[in-house]
Formats: sequence, C-alpha cells, structure tokens
Amino acid sequence: MQAIIYTRYGAPDVLQLNEVEKPLPSDNRVLVKVHAASLNALDWHTMRGTPFFARLLGMGLRKPKSQRLGADLAGRVEAVGSKVTQFQVGDDVFGRGPGAFAEYACPLETSIVVKPANITFEAAAAVPVAAITALQGLRDKGQIQPGQQVLIYGASGGVGTFAVQLAKAFGAEVTAVSSTRNMEMVRSLGADHAIDYTKEDFTKTGQRYDLILAVNGYRPILAYRRALSATGRYVMVGSSNLLKGLLQAMLLGPMISSRKGKKLGFMGEANPTQKDLLYLKDLLEAGKIVPVIDKSYPLSATAEAIRYLEEGHARGKVVITMDQNDHT
Repeated sequence: MQAIIYTRYGAPDVLQLNEVEKPLPSDNRVLVKVHAASLNALDWHTMRGTPFFARLLGMGLRKPKSQRLGADLAGRVEAVGSKVTQFQVGDDVFGRGPGAFAEYACPLETSIVVKPANITFEAAAAVPVAAITALQGLRDKGQIQPGQQVLIYGASGGVGTFAVQLAKAFGAEVTAVSSTRNMEMVRSLGADHAIDYTKEDFTKTGQRYDLILAVNGYRPILAYRRALSATGRYVMVGSSNLLKGLLQAMLLGPMISSRKGKKLGFMGEANPTQKDLLYLKDLLEAGKIVPVIDKSYPLSATAEAIRYLEEGHARGKVVITMDQNDHT
C-alpha cells in the first residue's frame, strides 16, 4: 500500500510517498481502508519536530521514532481483530488512527465510531481532532453554560469553525473574531456577532465575555483578562507564537486568576474519547454542526497540503483524499 513517511525532521519536503506493508489488525484494532484524512497543526509540528521539548517527551530526539503522520481518518472497515465487537467488515467509520496519511490504517476499536450516513468521508475525516478540541475547550475547561456571552478568537480555522457551532449548540450568544474575508463565513456558521480583528480590538470595546476561547491566542494574556466578566474564563487552545503563548497561559494564567473570579489558563492536550465522538456524531446527524473544508489534496500532494496549512490562512479544514473520485 502507499503511505506518507518521513525519516528526518524538517520542512514538507521531508515527506515521501512510499510503498509500505499493509497493516494487519491486532486483537482490539480495526483495519480501515482510508477514504479521507485531515490535517491538524499537530501534523506539521510533528513533521518539524517542534517545539523542541516535545522531542524529549517521546517524539524522538534527532529523528522521528515513528515515520508515519496523520491521525484523523474516515473510511470503510476491511477486517477486524479477534476481540473487536463494535464493528464488522463493510462499516463506514471515522475517528482517530495512527498513520492516517495512507491507504490503510489500524485504529483502536475505541478510537472510531460509525460514520453518519448524511455526510461524506471527507467531511467525517475533518471532525475528530478539531471538533473534540473545540468541544473539550468549551465544555470541560470553559464550563460553558446556556445564555453566556462567548467569544471565539480565531473562529475561521479548523478548531474555530467547530467552536462557533458548538457554542451555539450549547445555547450561548457567540461573538466570532476573524479577518475581513471570513466575516460572512463565521456568520453563516451561526455567530451572533462578528468582529474583524484588522479593524477592531475586541479587548478595548468595553464588552465583557463569560468565556473566551482563544484558538489562535497571540494577544497578551492581560488583554484577554480585561475582556472577561467578573467570573469569566479564558481558555487558550493554540497560539501563533506557541512558546510565548504557552508560557503566558500556563505560568502567568494561574497567577492572575482569582479564586472566585476570573480564570485564565491553557487547555492542554485534548483527550479524544469514543464517547465524545459519539456525541459529535449525533450533532452531525442532526445538522447542528457542519464541517467546513477549505481544500482537498490527493495523498501524493500531502506535502503541498501541509505547506498550505502552515501558512495559517486555511478556512476550516484541509483534507487528504485517497481517491479523488470517491466522495460518498
């Protein structure tokens, strides 16, 4: 089978499309013929080996321990391990699986769910990491409640487009912050208000928010604190300046938080669970969330796709398709 591999850290040029051995599902794994996969920031950080301290946490110091990339996938079950009970051959599924940028992958049984019949493989592949990150940032870290004033900063990217829709599904009044070209799009996702950050600084308007989810939090954390209500929460999901943003949220956030008032901090790594995938599946089937796909690339153009994602201007998700003619 064909798969994207890399043997050293670096720019997208390190990625190669090679023939590799087709995997076999062990006891609790499922062999999935991948129809589509999607990109996440984690993929290009892993490809480049950044931030450097991540290499010390098991990624591989001088070269990657794993030569495969990709996590989000959607496809059809081709074989199941001996202990698998939830799926059978022929099931259409989506979720997370290691080495998803390939024709086949072997996710754990508990890392996938049945794909909703009303969405394509491409749309399903766009969901797992981004939507679960948005869900857990809003619900678990942000403790979102109906009727709250919620601001999504970086509302037009992969996580942001899901965050806007999920915040509305939770019953919040949503303000989306993005660039000029994305104003119409974020409104179409359900945002009650849209702020163009190139023209207006939301931290200086006097409006206070019960929850701020910063998907691309490049502003100083004290500026976000100024825009919070007396008991508001600020949750940093990502940052255009990863090290600076992480340090501010992780170290300064707890210091400027109040015991009974404002809370500021970093979300941390999302914990993808089958329970949350099933929750998202229900929302997808009900049409309450709709994946936004910016561009699709064939597997052979994965390097080009990651190069585009790294530019930071993707609207929604970037998807890899194994067969450009298969969109059902």
